[in-house]
Amino acid sequence: MLAKITSKNQLTLPKSVTNSLGEVEYFDVQTRGGQIILTPVRIQRADAVRAKLAELDLNEQDIADAIAWARQPAVKRKK
Repeated sequence: MLAKITSKNQLTLPKSVTNSLGEVEYFDVQTRGGQIILTPVRIQRADAVRAKLAELDLNEQDIADAIAWARQPAVKRKK
């Protein structure tokens, strides 16, 4: 399949390609060996992150403690 790049550097992907990927709005774009590689990326919305935190029973203090722990030099970290 061919796709043409416009004067504004826009590229339209063939519908058959996008249909095979499902609902995707964003792509990670890389070049490798003269090829353009598009990888579908699904962006997690904040409400999905909040739901996961609730599922794991994590609160704001747990997150703050984890960040503080991670910022310590490795030799000072306590398990």
